[in-house]
Amino acid sequence: MNIAMNGTIRDATKSHPAGGVRKDAGSLRFTPQMTSSEHITMRAIVQSAYGSADTLELGMLDRPTLGAREVLIKVRAAGMDRGTWHLMTGTPYLMRLMGFGLRRPKNVVPGFDVAGTVVAIGAQVSRFVIGDEVFGVSRGSFAEYAAAREDKLARKPENLTFDQAAVMGISGLTALRALQDSARVEAGQRVLVVGASGGVGTYAVQIAAALGAQVTGVCSTAKVDLVASLGVERVIDYTQADFADGWEHYDVVLDIGGCSPVSRLRRALTPKGTLVIVGGEAGGRWNPNMGRPLLALALSPIVAQRLTMTVNKEHYEGLEQLARLAAAGQITPVVERSYALEEVPDAMRHLEAGKARGKLAIRVADAR
Repeated sequence: MNIAMNGTIRDATKSHPAGGVRKDAGSLRFTPQMTSSEHITMRAIVQSAYGSADTLELGMLDRPTLGAREVLIKVRAAGMDRGTWHLMTGTPYLMRLMGFGLRRPKNVVPGFDVAGTVVAIGAQVSRFVIGDEVFGVSRGSFAEYAAAREDKLARKPENLTFDQAAVMGISGLTALRALQDSARVEAGQRVLVVGASGGVGTYAVQIAAALGAQVTGVCSTAKVDLVASLGVERVIDYTQADFADGWEHYDVVLDIGGCSPVSRLRRALTPKGTLVIVGGEAGGRWNPNMGRPLLALALSPIVAQRLTMTVNKEHYEGLEQLARLAAAGQITPVVERSYALEEVPDAMRHLEAGKARGKLAIRVADAR
């Protein structure tokens, strides 16, 4: 059945456009944008207010509408990332002013990382056909169906499960951009990854090794075995040793979500080494933790070392590079646990507690 909405949409199954969600008598109810005699509904995690994981509820919605350059994905699995947590809590508040919703989330279905099967395509889509298995970044991936721009998707490597592919998009791209674009890692260089056991870190150590670097990972005692299994040459347990004690120096230091002062990170660098700061969780409610990255950028022109930060770019070229690395066995997504769709609040609490080893997947359908 074909429908006309934002251009012709070619669909493998019956499809109807979705609208929004509103609160009604204490429950979430869907309000369609276009009258139809039949609606195809889906299960989805819905959030109508900013707050804790308690604001996440399982509900029923109509499937999302598609733009001309978007595809509709039958979601097999989704990934949990730190950005989803920030959008759930609405902090830092600055992000609300940036268009994510002032009083409540603009997108009622959370989730970005996705893997699944294309079931409908917009009129101007040229890179995919119905039936393709894809992964990447969508809007509202914590649902049975999600819409995604075709330039934010790539074909799923055959050797990965949907769970594995679903957790590769945002974290994998962040690690790739940090090492390849910001740090400009070359074969033979010594690379230190601070925060090696997290979502971005587990990709960073593998990608750095694939680029030919000698990699050292920094993590806690409980995660030493995980990082050691990822192909690093050395693991530093930060509870037992100081990576910035001055005895070892690295061509590249990648600090992921940390809080070490820039001066301390610089002590671990060679005289002309490169520091890349990736994120940070020490910011306040009103503004993100930009003090360290801004200080690094300000110091960089006046010191011999290169001090910078990384900004992620969600584009299929990076996703395709990740897919090639995965297909060649050079990176393997680390999935600590897969949760059912209705268990998303529990997964979010586990992520918030900082206990995750690698990535958490949300299994929406059979993702094996």
